[in-house]
Amino acid sequence: MLYQQIDQKISEKETWAFRRQLGVPNNKRLWVLACMDERLPVEKALGIGEGDAHIFRNAGGLVTDDAIRSAMLTTQFFGSKEIIVINHTECGMMTASGDFLSEVLRNQGIDLDRVSVDPALPELKLPKGVFSKWIKMFTDVDEICTQQVQLLRNSALIPQDVVIHGYIWEVESMSLRRPYKRLSDRVNTASAMETKTAKHTEPVLETGSLIE
Repeated sequence: MLYQQIDQKISEKETWAFRRQLGVPNNKRLWVLACMDERLPVEKALGIGEGDAHIFRNAGGLVTDDAIRSAMLTTQFFGSKEIIVINHTECGMMTASGDFLSEVLRNQGIDLDRVSVDPALPELKLPKGVFSKWIKMFTDVDEICTQQVQLLRNSALIPQDVVIHGYIWEVESMSLRRPYKRLSDRVNTASAMETKTAKHTEPVLETGSLIE
């Protein structure tokens, strides 16, 4: 009956709209921490669609206080059971040091020892001299991905049964890989192919000896 199809669609829309009120988790019970870079297509990289995950993006795809806040909410109260971290090659967070960026800001007249990092909570201030570390610049994408996974696993605000893994999105190949597992380091190399070489002790075959 047509009315049944119409009512089904209406019910689906209502459930979608009232997910939080109904306590319905995202489809895959997944929270994703990823870099904000426009070359990182999170849904495409993970093969997920609309409604499948809560996606949190920031500069570098790093575990910050606000990332922990979101991870805590999605795992403790919204039903997420898995976390995936996605960092990527050629990340802008590797283009300068925190000290360099702090110097640029100071030259603009900003007092980094007194600036509020959360406008809604002005009482939260960084200790003197910590701003450069707070920016969280880094030099190795594989190392930083591994570190972010460990930071999340060690957080007291995230349940111990939440499954947490990290991956690298290669902007040059448009594909995911595991940290420290570059296929290009092994593809078409003699050592990886375990190339066989002839031994001098082996008898030399005469021409045509393999033809019966």
